[in-house]
Amino acid sequence: MSGLKSQRFEPLVLALSLSLLWFGCSGLPDPQKTFDQARDTFFRGELANAREQADTAYRRFSGHDQEWAWRFRILEAEIVLDQGSSKDVLSLLDSPLPTQLANGDLEIRKMTLQGSAYAQLDRFQDADQRLRKAEALSAMSHSQLAGEVARARGVLEFRRNDLESAGRYLRQSLQLARQQQNVHLQMTDLSNLGAVAEKQEYYDEAIDWLNDAYRSANMLHDQHTGQVALGNLAWAYYKMGDFDRALAFYKDAEEGAKNIGAVYDQIGWLNNIGLVYYQLNQLAPAEDYYRQSLALAQKNESSELIIDAVTDLAFVSVQKGQLAEAQQYGEQAFQKAHARNDRVSELYPLLVRGQVAAARGDHKQADEIFHEVAKDPKSDLSLRWQAQNDLAKLYEQENRYADADKQYQFALATIEEARESLQHEEFKLPFQANAAHLYDDYIRFLVAQKKDQRALQAADYSRARTLAEGLGVLPKNSGTDMPEKDMPKKDMPKKDPQQIARQAHATILFYWLGRERSYLWAITANRTTRYPLPPAAEIDAAVQRYRKALLHWQDVLKTASADGSYLYDTLVGPAQKLIPPNSRVILITDGSLDSLNFETLLVPGPPLHYWIEDATVLSASSLRVLAASQTQRERGTGRLLLIGDAPSASPEYPPLPNAVREMENVGNHFATAGRSTYSRDQATPAAYLKSDPGQFSFIHFVAHATASKLSPLDSAIVLSRSSAEQDSFKLYARDITHHSLNATLVTISSCYGAGDTAYSGEGLVGLSWAFLRAGAHNVIGALWEVSDASTATLMDHLYDGLKRGQPPDVALRSAKLSLLHSDEVVRKPFYWAPFQLYTGR
Repeated sequence: MSGLKSQRFEPLVLALSLSLLWFGCSGLPDPQKTFDQARDTFFRGELANAREQADTAYRRFSGHDQEWAWRFRILEAEIVLDQGSSKDVLSLLDSPLPTQLANGDLEIRKMTLQGSAYAQLDRFQDADQRLRKAEALSAMSHSQLAGEVARARGVLEFRRNDLESAGRYLRQSLQLARQQQNVHLQMTDLSNLGAVAEKQEYYDEAIDWLNDAYRSANMLHDQHTGQVALGNLAWAYYKMGDFDRALAFYKDAEEGAKNIGAVYDQIGWLNNIGLVYYQLNQLAPAEDYYRQSLALAQKNESSELIIDAVTDLAFVSVQKGQLAEAQQYGEQAFQKAHARNDRVSELYPLLVRGQVAAARGDHKQADEIFHEVAKDPKSDLSLRWQAQNDLAKLYEQENRYADADKQYQFALATIEEARESLQHEEFKLPFQANAAHLYDDYIRFLVAQKKDQRALQAADYSRARTLAEGLGVLPKNSGTDMPEKDMPKKDMPKKDPQQIARQAHATILFYWLGRERSYLWAITANRTTRYPLPPAAEIDAAVQRYRKALLHWQDVLKTASADGSYLYDTLVGPAQKLIPPNSRVILITDGSLDSLNFETLLVPGPPLHYWIEDATVLSASSLRVLAASQTQRERGTGRLLLIGDAPSASPEYPPLPNAVREMENVGNHFATAGRSTYSRDQATPAAYLKSDPGQFSFIHFVAHATASKLSPLDSAIVLSRSSAEQDSFKLYARDITHHSLNATLVTISSCYGAGDTAYSGEGLVGLSWAFLRAGAHNVIGALWEVSDASTATLMDHLYDGLKRGQPPDVALRSAKLSLLHSDEVVRKPFYWAPFQLYTGR
């Protein structure tokens, strides 16, 4: 997406819940109890109530006991700082302490809070002065508050963009907190260290820190630190391309901040919700959230947050073609950032300036600006790849095609560098979403240059990266060690596409859904042909309508669904002449097509009929993985692992009435000595993991399944409870990936076995993906809820075909046709179409 400002609002690090030392008191009724109540209210995140309690107590004690009065005044200032009202903090602490208190812990606390408030207001010199005094006094008195002072110093250095120093001070604070068993200080240090790691673009490390902080906050019922950690986790997932999870976390964090009156935090989360919508190309809600954030930031007089919102509004204006407004917002943001001497914050409005210049035809200025942003050492990787992509599009407009090609490849190499910095496989899964618009621009450019083969190579390079790496088909860290000019070609299969199609005995239909243009490559044994398709939005709308019709049990053939016919004519029709009757077709889909069963598309005829009548259809993730699947495989044992008919482990998962029948039908196709069966109480996750699943040629599950939208590797097959642990009855996708397979076929006879979350470039990720990742050659999984009754019949027919020597794709098609050609209700696609075959290595 052109002009995407991937980061401007830095992760919040202001979780400054300073734990206090309590002193004795005489002459007044129970000040300690009053103080403890206000402090506990504060720690629970009830900021407004805590402030009121502290202020009331201050007024009560101010005429009687100066020490207690100041303790309540400092507590109130601490609460106000968490609310984001830094000027009010300075007002509350404006008066000097009484002489007898001037060199003790109260003075250290006062100076620490003043330093933190000045830091929040970007008055860094004043902040540094106060914290130096606090550090000196703490060292001289050997105060127990050294950890709190170190934390405040770490926050200041973070805001000054000295991340190395920030991390050093925060680790020092964490060490002291652990020595003192100060759980609140530990918790906020963990959260702040996560924010530092995010700013350094170490997102794996950040998630580890922030998860620890979030768990600690929940245990301590600390709503403030909890919502800060949650919002920062959202930022990490956003940067990794997991936009669904980021949006959910941000909305929860914003609601939490609003409920406890943490206005500063709320402003940031509102702005970042807008960022996610912008990335999803939903400009209207993005702009609405930016404006909400800006209004609160202006009311709060927060220069940094004002810059964030104004910069993001500038990008929205560019996208809407409102160049005068974009220029006004961009210049306002740039001047404010320049006044703060904040080069990082300058770079985003500077990119806006370049985009406005390019749109107005001032290519010389745009060229200079894009180069400046791309080469600035302060630019993070996401800003750099966007500037490089904008420069490529500029050169394309000038007909400087060789230069444009080079810059597109620079942008893709930069995003590859960012991806390879991630160590955890699960975090790499969504990352390609960040690159989707870059690949879209580059593929469109190559097609316009009539370089169809290179366009196909680039499209395939973006597909199934994580799966291919896990299977050893694609070397890990493959993108950072080659010249940028070789990037789209490196690690392509050594076989050309026609050879892959020839060895697969199939026609391959490879799809690319783009924002402005989409493409279909039809690959046969003899040639590769490209066809233009409508934009993704048009195809997506038809897919959604057609899926809705299928899921509502409609007989779409009888009603001659217009969407079913349109999707066939659009997606298959152009290549129809290249597909021999009753031949094999392998689909490599994209976007919304990942969740579409092509077999249900309506062929014009006469008579009108489902495409499954004409072809055997299966799915692959990429040409690269498909090429690897044609290599010699280890011969299977022919043995079956059969697991299912588990007793209900939870009311959510009632017994399956036809599970026994399906288990018997499947098992009867194998000799007793050739099958291992685990049913009822024996059908546990542990039984699967301990069975040495790699020894089986066929693995079949008869069970419920869950599909996790926010965390696809938390999708699970629901089996019997194996221990007293809450989720011990779930066989998780993440656990499946860790046990190597050599199965000819894994069948997940349950709902949503194919997955419920599609990641850009990676396809649907869930249970089917997990079994492919483990090494299964073919996996059958369901795209939607399945009927228990019809499934038992379909599986019986499937294994009949396998027993007769049919390959899995042919056997599955035959089983589906048996239902389709029946006179019963099961002829509707709802009953036979959810099951889809995915071919792996």
